[in-house]
Amino acid sequence: MDLSDEDKREIGQHFVFGFHGYEVSDDAKELINKYHVGNIILMKRNVQSVKQVHALVQSLQQCARDAGHVHPLMIGIDQENGLVSAFSSTAKHQAGTQFPGAMAIAATGDPEYARSCSAASAREMKAVGINWSYSPVGDVNSDPRNPVIGVRSFGDDPTEVARFAKAVGDGLTQGGVAPSAKHFPGHGDTNIDSHLGLPIINKSRAELDETELKPFKELVNADVASIMTGHMVIQALTGDNKTPASLSRAVTTTLLREELHFEGVVVTDCLEMNAVKERQGGVPRGAVEALAAGADVVMICHTMAFHRGAMEATYEAVQKGELHMDELRKSGERITALKRKFAGTWDDVLGNPFDEKAMNALQVMNKELSEEAYAKSIALVSGSLPVFSSGKIVVMTPVVESLNAAVDDAEGVQRTGKGHVRNTAAPYYMSFAESVRRRAADVEHLVYAADFDCKRDFGEGLIFVTRNADRSAWQLDVLENVRMQASGVSIVVLASCTPYELFSGRVLGVQACVASFEYTSEALEAAASVIFNEITPVGESPVSI
Repeated sequence: MDLSDEDKREIGQHFVFGFHGYEVSDDAKELINKYHVGNIILMKRNVQSVKQVHALVQSLQQCARDAGHVHPLMIGIDQENGLVSAFSSTAKHQAGTQFPGAMAIAATGDPEYARSCSAASAREMKAVGINWSYSPVGDVNSDPRNPVIGVRSFGDDPTEVARFAKAVGDGLTQGGVAPSAKHFPGHGDTNIDSHLGLPIINKSRAELDETELKPFKELVNADVASIMTGHMVIQALTGDNKTPASLSRAVTTTLLREELHFEGVVVTDCLEMNAVKERQGGVPRGAVEALAAGADVVMICHTMAFHRGAMEATYEAVQKGELHMDELRKSGERITALKRKFAGTWDDVLGNPFDEKAMNALQVMNKELSEEAYAKSIALVSGSLPVFSSGKIVVMTPVVESLNAAVDDAEGVQRTGKGHVRNTAAPYYMSFAESVRRRAADVEHLVYAADFDCKRDFGEGLIFVTRNADRSAWQLDVLENVRMQASGVSIVVLASCTPYELFSGRVLGVQACVASFEYTSEALEAAASVIFNEITPVGESPVSI
């Protein structure tokens, strides 16, 4: 069968694609004009400032209207807050407000912070035209070795994860942005990153109901607008050990649609992850399989060749009868409903001039909320905080390793053969050293690697910063060597990501163990306030061993 223009326009609504640059690229124009793509994801590579993002989104929407799209584009972004915050400001660019991520927010013990911070973030996104946030993370981080979720999860208790995830979903919706709970049916109990390989979760259906599925059931019952499926194998659901959940009809249709009665939009995680890309047929074939499984929208974030390939493969699948236009149109009704609720009309999206004064006022309020939430998130896990006098304070921070493909952006970053960043200190650790310098007159910042020379003066006090040292145990090796040399020195260990290393016997005897649950500059500034006894730590770790 030949595909009509109407058929191709319908097919385009079932994809969300990314592109490169701060302005609408020729690739983006081709996707919208030729392939009628109805949804765009913005990455950090597209974000320079709030004003620039507003102009970019306006240009994208105008391009879609000029191309004859019936409804405005959904403009999505990975804005989980915390370490995965594509819209938030960086050391180079001033954009959205940085709010605490999932584990930091959960450490406050108060879901109201999750709701209010998400609503505040959503109002900023909505003001620049972003209407779809791929958040909240509904994964239960039940495997401490998890390389891709970790502090992106609200913790290891499924009831608490459900409570906080629902609050985030409510906040985003309140702010006018569609939430997308992820990564269904659960990416928490794995030690393989789906960016790099295919995780396999060996659990019974009863175990899944008690842990992985519990937060998603609560989110479905709360009418969350969309759910993102993940690239992991769960044999109890898929029936084999090869098919990712995102490509499985047993997961997307039988479980999510028919059993859990989810009526919103199902979007896949990015198919360019190795869990899908390395399968036979790669990304284009994965797109067809995801749509056949029952996904409404297929996500492909980076590569134009994969965008074109997926579209052409879908055309061919329809022509061969593998996919059916009547089913795509029924699925498209859900996409249209999402657009009507969160994108609105053409007048809504194109009659939305940028109000710099209003944005500045909003960000002043949001910064206060962010600082309050971060202050409530810092946890004193063990020990008691020292009172530093006027002596020298040494801050030790680890060389940066690529530990999480969802967080560590390797684009343009030069690394050593061991995976360490070639430059000296990470910008967030340099920021932490500056936070300490604002509180102490004599501060030395040392960047340590496994071969760190411990024979030196450690002054009056040492703040030893770790990052996932439970997995990078060489950091604890250095700590042990330092402790032998730094007799009589007050030592504070600051876990700047997951806190699991603070439950290790290898840190016993240090004066204090503090957790910030993320290494954003804002979290580390709050940690400095706690370490120097300016605020009382009230956070509680959402995970344990």
